[in-house]
Amino acid sequence: MAGSWGPGARTDYFYGNGVPAGMRSNGLLATRSAEPISALPPGSVVPSPGRAGRTPHLLTPAVRKAIRQRMLALRQASVDRIGLLTGAPAELMRSYRQELMMGELPQTLVQRGAGLAFTRELPQGALLYLLVRALRPKALIETGVRPGYSTAWMLAALERNGEGELYSIGPGAVAGRAAGLPYGPVGELVPPALRSRWALVLGNSTGRLAEVLDQVGEVDLFFSDNGPDLDRSQFELRKAWSAMAPGGVVVAHHIDANAAWAELCRWQGQPFALLDPGPPPMGALAVGRRPS
Repeated sequence: MAGSWGPGARTDYFYGNGVPAGMRSNGLLATRSAEPISALPPGSVVPSPGRAGRTPHLLTPAVRKAIRQRMLALRQASVDRIGLLTGAPAELMRSYRQELMMGELPQTLVQRGAGLAFTRELPQGALLYLLVRALRPKALIETGVRPGYSTAWMLAALERNGEGELYSIGPGAVAGRAAGLPYGPVGELVPPALRSRWALVLGNSTGRLAEVLDQVGEVDLFFSDNGPDLDRSQFELRKAWSAMAPGGVVVAHHIDANAAWAELCRWQGQPFALLDPGPPPMGALAVGRRPS
């Protein structure tokens, strides 16, 4: 089981000091031994699940610049799609995109190890930033967190919004991920300064998602990024859809890995809803809104 790394190992941690106190007192994040758990200070790390952290790669200034440019190379059609999903006007979307161009997060992520292994997926983190800025969600849930590349972008957007909490369930599956991705501490790419709005729940989504939903209540944004397993994807998407707030958005990564996303779209009477073709492709559906 994800999060179990030997006899007596602690299996549930969370970061930051912005997590609602109720989550600490009601046992959601209790260890398997029922030992009470307290918040880890910002900057703490979660143990790596059985694999050593990678050796840092030295990148030339030219490569760093190229990676940053790749992070911000968004398709305009995907940006427009976010506007349709959230109802955000084009002028507002342009201002959010300008934030991305002026922000320091790309450089920070490169410094923390988001290098060439992330080349295919680099722009999709920035798309998640735009989605969170435009939607202004109060409650976000992410499954399949590993190094935390997508997590960092969503947390940066929450910080700019000045509200909202992100609950990440993981570590996610290794299968289906790009070759060369780091498997060090969970969330290693997330800057400590962004962790105050982040709760990290260790375990499998099939065992923890229902608990998190019970505590969070209605969800404004759900991001499924948990590998190619069909049963798990179906479980996550259907469970999350039933808990979405009106106008909330469900996003899924690697929607070509199995049939779960297509099934969700058919279940809702929607055409196949594509946010970004990637690769890997990413889908998005808004509750109560039909794709245009």
